[in-house]
Order: sequence, then structure tokens, then C-alpha cells
Amino acid sequence: MPRRTDAKRASPSRPTEASLHEAALAHLARYATTEAGLARVLGNRVARWVRSSDLDAEEAEAALAEGRATVSRIVARLAKAGAVSDAAFATARARSLARGGRSRAQIAARLAAKGAGAASETAIAEALPDREAEIAAACIAARRRRIGPYARSAEDAAGRLKALAALARAGFPRAVAEAVLRMGEDEAEARIAAFRA
Repeated sequence: MPRRTDAKRASPSRPTEASLHEAALAHLARYATTEAGLARVLGNRVARWVRSSDLDAEEAEAALAEGRATVSRIVARLAKAGAVSDAAFATARARSLARGGRSRAQIAARLAAKGAGAASETAIAEALPDREAEIAAACIAARRRRIGPYARSAEDAAGRLKALAALARAGFPRAVAEAVLRMGEDEAEARIAAFRA
């Protein structure tokens, strides 16, 4: 059956506090997020409705302001109930990123992008508590890039510099990168296994 091109698309209904609360719960059921992330998702929903409505500029601005206030109330209520927690999100994400071979700098950048805020510092300290943990994370990064102990063939001076540069770009300090490049594959694997245990 052919589609009608002259039929207007039904515009979405105005987001209410109840519908935004339901949308927040549905989002939290599927995704881990921060308070800022949840506010962004709900704010986008309100903004989409405003763009698709036939409001003039003044009415649109008022609707956006009202929507932002509603979103703030919902996020605050869910945070108070423990349904969304920046600290829990930061802890879980930092641990996952560290076990994936990310450096402190990369973890901090990712958490900042998600809006984890003040919870980031503590989460990073728990995920990478000492130099040994940071070396293990760098070993994981080296394994993923097949450099250092995981290079397919012996690296010459130029190859070693490239490997050092790759770990530096990944955010690892020079001392950590050099420690990884000096070790053999068996030692690197042992460090990774101990870190992930």
C-alpha cells in the first residue's frame, strides 16, 4: 500500500512531568548514566518537542525554561532515591576502563565527558590505586596495540620509540611506559592477571 505523502506527521504530545519521569526510568533501566547525562537526555526530549511544535519564539523559550525546571526536579528526585548516582557510575566506569587498558588521563576525560564531576577523582584512585595497577593497565594497552612485550617481532630503536609514543598518547607516564617496554610477555601477562583478579 503506497504511503501518503500529503498526510502531516502527528506531532508528539507535550512532555509532562509524569511522561518525563517515565522516560527517565526507561532510560535508567537500559543505561548507566550520571545526573548530568540523564538531564541531557530528558532536556533533549523537551527540546525536540519544542522544535516540532507550532510555538512562537517567546512561547518556545517559556516551554524550554519550564521543561528544564521539570527535568531538574525529576533528576533531583531520582538522585535522592538512589536511582541515579554519579559516584556509582564513576566507580563502575573507571574500573571498567582501567581493566580495558586505559590510563588515568583517559579515564578522567571519559568521566568528565559523562558529567561524573567530583566523583571522578575517587573512582580513578580506586580503579588505579598504585603504580603497579597503572603498569598493568599499560600492559593491557600494549597487548591491544601489539607493542612492547606483545610485538610480533623484536623492536629496533625506532620501533621502541613508536611504542613509547603510542603509550604516551594513551596517557601513560613515561616511567610506566618504559617499565612496560622493558618486560617480557610472560611478566606482562602475569601483571594483567593479578590486576584483573
